[in-house]
Amino acid sequence: MITPVKEILKMASDANTSVIAFNCVDYNQIYSVIHAAEKVNKPVLCMLYPEHAELNNWCTPESFAAAVQSVAAEVKTPVGLHLDHCQDFNYIIRAIRAGFSCVMYDGSMLPLEENIANTKRVADVAHAFGVAVEAELGHVGFAATVTDQSNLDLYTQPDVAADFITRSTCDALAVAIGSAHGVYKQTPHLDINRLSEINAATDTPLVLHGGSGIPNDQLDQAFTHGINKFNVGTEFFQLYYDTLKDFGQKYGSEGNIFDFPSYCQPILMDYLVKKLELSKF
Repeated sequence: MITPVKEILKMASDANTSVIAFNCVDYNQIYSVIHAAEKVNKPVLCMLYPEHAELNNWCTPESFAAAVQSVAAEVKTPVGLHLDHCQDFNYIIRAIRAGFSCVMYDGSMLPLEENIANTKRVADVAHAFGVAVEAELGHVGFAATVTDQSNLDLYTQPDVAADFITRSTCDALAVAIGSAHGVYKQTPHLDINRLSEINAATDTPLVLHGGSGIPNDQLDQAFTHGINKFNVGTEFFQLYYDTLKDFGQKYGSEGNIFDFPSYCQPILMDYLVKKLELSKF
């Protein structure tokens, strides 16, 4: 069932754990995420990343929301609809109108005061429609640039985080503590001490981006030290691609595209169930 993301984040906070949020680009991924969550009886978030939508012509905020809402109606577990990294105010408004209950304004590369002002502008409009806002402070860079993981200048500062949340009125905050987007070239090492300090200084759900490839023992620590939303994209997309490639190699010219959903969805769900079990709901 569709559930406001803010309610799901509160559930995660109350349980001292994290909801897992998956980037999706089509119906196979959406269906697999939601039915895997139903299988393990855990809440889940489906996320649309605008850059992916631009590459996938059907994947508009409206069509994505409709697909998630349709599949979510088939299950009893809470399903949230979230807009991932976005800097375009008009696109954010479009997502709100389409039914997203949480939107992320990412001003992490802007000067602090501009990030606060822009986030507040988005929050003022989103809150009028009962929609939550995620922001980012510090900067979660790219795994391909190894220094993005270790550059302490990009990390979130606890005292600044507290002031940022108060002034921007955001409902969730993505923090930079050693993770990065994409495929890691070396094992990441999350700064759990810094996370604990941020958590102690704030009273807002914290979000961990760049989730593909972080060791599970580090995730266990992060989930009990304030991370209430954990984003996964890269490894899920890679698995989907590998499944499509394997399907073509297995069936060759005898293959039928109509058989692909029944081939790929069980494989995706097997991965998703294991990932969802990291949540301690």
